[in-house]
Amino acid sequence: MSNATATAWDASRVRLWLESRLSAAKLEQAAADRRGYEAQGDYDKAAAEEWVSRALLATDCTTDQAALAGRVKALLAQDEYRITGIYDDRRFDRGVRAQLRKIAKMTKANEGFANLLRYQD
Repeated sequence: MSNATATAWDASRVRLWLESRLSAAKLEQAAADRRGYEAQGDYDKAAAEEWVSRALLATDCTTDQAALAGRVKALLAQDEYRITGIYDDRRFDRGVRAQLRKIAKMTKANEGFANLLRYQD
C-alpha cells in the first residue's frame, strides 16, 4: 500500500520539471549561440527541448499520467515540427522526437520528474 502512494502521479512535480527543462534549454541555446558555428548542433538540440517543453506546458496535459502520455503520442505522430531560428531542420526534428520518447518513457514509468538538475542525460 505504501508503494502505491510513493508512485502516485504528481502533476505539480511534472510541471515543475517541464518548467526547469524549459529554462535549461534557453540557457543551453544562449551558451551554444556564444560558441558559434561548431555549436549549431547543440543549439538545435536545446531548441528541440525548449519546443517540447513549451508544447507540453501549453496544454493542461500534465494533470494525469494518461493525458500526458496521450499528448506525447500525438506529438510523436506529427510529420514535422515548425520553428524558426534553427540551423538544421532534420537535426531539430530528431531532437524533438528523442525528447518526446524520453518523456514518454518517464511518463510510463512515472519516474525521473524529480531530477531538476540543469544537465541531464
